[in-house]
Amino acid sequence: MSNLSFAGVLHAADVIGAELPPTPSWNYPALDAATGCQVVVKHENVQPTGAFKVRGGVSLSAGLTAEERRAGLVSASTGNHAQSVAYAARLAGAPAVLVMPVTAPEAKAHATRLLGAEVVRHGATMGEACDFAVSLAAERGMRYVSPGDEPAVVHGHATIYLELLQRHPDLEAIYVPVGSGSGAAGACLVRDELAPSCRVVGVQSAAAPAAYNSWRSGRVEQAECRTRFSGVATSRGSQLPLAVMHERLDDFLLVDDDEILSAMRLFSTAAHTLAEGAGAAALAGLLADTRRPQRCAVVCTGGNADAGEIADIGALAAVG
Repeated sequence: MSNLSFAGVLHAADVIGAELPPTPSWNYPALDAATGCQVVVKHENVQPTGAFKVRGGVSLSAGLTAEERRAGLVSASTGNHAQSVAYAARLAGAPAVLVMPVTAPEAKAHATRLLGAEVVRHGATMGEACDFAVSLAAERGMRYVSPGDEPAVVHGHATIYLELLQRHPDLEAIYVPVGSGSGAAGACLVRDELAPSCRVVGVQSAAAPAAYNSWRSGRVEQAECRTRFSGVATSRGSQLPLAVMHERLDDFLLVDDDEILSAMRLFSTAAHTLAEGAGAAALAGLLADTRRPQRCAVVCTGGNADAGEIADIGALAAVG
């Protein structure tokens, strides 16, 4: 916890602001009508990598030492973090190797390669991919970048909520999708400084509840990962985000994959937005919340829907 601070978020905002413009946040009448409340959508799907995690990469790249730049970066990801680290390495002029589970979408692996990184496929879960990435970093003498336990990454992700609450200071709640928990932890850091009365609500797939279980117990937990949505397909929690979330996250909701798919369809019809599964999880959480506020925000964390997700949206529309 001592490694995370609001001052760190402000520093990350300065670094990121020199590379990336703020993303839009606004509401849609059709979405308001469908949810029964006023919903601000924060559009991280318009980032150059199609997802919010590029913020963490830009923040990380600014703090790399000359030795780390020469040695290069190794990390593990189901896709969006992979592109973030590849983007960071390209900014820093460093090599990058990304370990991706064999279940990760090939489209995300291809996008990572296009950013100049090497992709290594290993393991059926994120936990297995992370363990292999640690050993690979040691073997090659490279800098391991944890998907969740990097202060610069968490501070970078927190800048979403700095932008959001600076523009919309009267929000009653913010719904945040959770994989490792870096975004939810970042939201709590910013909320505590700018809008203490605003609730921060984490949302995770019930088919991949590792971070949820960790939040409840207060210690890092592992859990079976069966979700079909890669952006929230984590099999264990992360200690650094957990240190913030356990005490400061107001609520944590589990939604099933069908609810996430329905939220993806609602985004497409009511908000003109193609969201990947993880990107629609926050909206799924809002729809499932029995304490639905009058004015809130959902973060569309990514738009990198793969062919299967797009086909599922179409099939749902056909029967709907």
